[in-house]
Amino acid sequence: MQPKELLALAEEYGNPLFVYDASIIEQQYNRLTAAFSKVEKLRINYAMKALSNLSILKLLKKCGSGLDTVSYQEVQLGLHAGFTPDKIIFTPNGVSFEEIEEVAQLGVQINIDNLSVLEHFGAKYPAVPVCIRINPHVMAGGNQNISVGHIDSKFGISIYQIPHILRIVENTGMHINGIHMHTGSDILDIEVFLYAAEILFDAAKQFKQLDFLDFGSGFKVPYKKGDIETNIEELGKKLSKRFLAFEKDYGRSLTLAFEPGKFLVSEAGFFLAKVNVVKQTTSTVFAGIDSGFNHLIRPMFYGSQHTIENISNPKGKERFYTVVGYICETDTFANNRRIAEINEGDILCFKNAGAYCFSMASNYNSRYKPAEVLWKDGKGHLISKRETFEDLIKNQIVLEF
Repeated sequence: MQPKELLALAEEYGNPLFVYDASIIEQQYNRLTAAFSKVEKLRINYAMKALSNLSILKLLKKCGSGLDTVSYQEVQLGLHAGFTPDKIIFTPNGVSFEEIEEVAQLGVQINIDNLSVLEHFGAKYPAVPVCIRINPHVMAGGNQNISVGHIDSKFGISIYQIPHILRIVENTGMHINGIHMHTGSDILDIEVFLYAAEILFDAAKQFKQLDFLDFGSGFKVPYKKGDIETNIEELGKKLSKRFLAFEKDYGRSLTLAFEPGKFLVSEAGFFLAKVNVVKQTTSTVFAGIDSGFNHLIRPMFYGSQHTIENISNPKGKERFYTVVGYICETDTFANNRRIAEINEGDILCFKNAGAYCFSMASNYNSRYKPAEVLWKDGKGHLISKRETFEDLIKNQIVLEF
């Protein structure tokens, strides 16, 4: 999107504001399917925790996507957006058995990552097909918080516990129809991912009635100029070849599944915030904006770096700024970043704001959540309203003293 288009949206809908470019989401989806075009049965399940707005879900449904969900509420949203139960997989962690039962009753594919839950579910519902989430003990990304395949992860059943899984399956007579893994976000080296895939292939050989193999996702997108990204095309070529060979040896037609979230929506997102103050101290120039980690927590939570541009003055002389928020905490978006000269009232644009930004927003400091706009066919469409004071108090029950 062009700065003038973003500025026009900020003028129309106010600040702060999340904007999503539909064409980028569609391009990313098509890029992924093209990379695996040699696989006859490919399924993309969008990891909706990245961005769960109903209009975004409907857009991805139109592309042909299924859904990866992690809560009963996400399943409900998916159904509300028009996805049929057979297009949804439920991969929870640490939820109650009752929640898994509720989802299973809806006809959604269940994915279990706990031996005790697997045994309990198999004993009670042996006829319900179940996928098993394996922990391959492979760390594909560099950040412990977003790499979930390592040995100390709370996610998945250890690859070394396959004999125990087989014993449970034999004792309960349950039907295992899928094997799943997820090494985590920000895959830096596809060879590491392919190594983990071999572990999944070896595990899959132990189960004779599989319908699909789910390789998770975690494909890295570039967050700054020159940043590393997952080479999807190379991964598609190498993994497709290996998958087709396995499928032939297995003797049964299989579906190859992925669960991209960030890959599909991150680069489509733009976060717009107005500069409230420019403050010079003895060593730092602060640009304080009308937002904070209540709207965009990733830089503080994960140490992520979002490119920040002054779209009000894109050709201005660059200076060093520390961009901070208005929360009564240390909420620093960027330290000593080179940005075109900033003045009060300017609009700053944060790139890669589509994934895990609005979905992790809160009302901390009793601030309102921003509006969301979808840019499609050269026009902005409001897809969620800015919150109001009434939204803050609507669920509160006020006692009189």
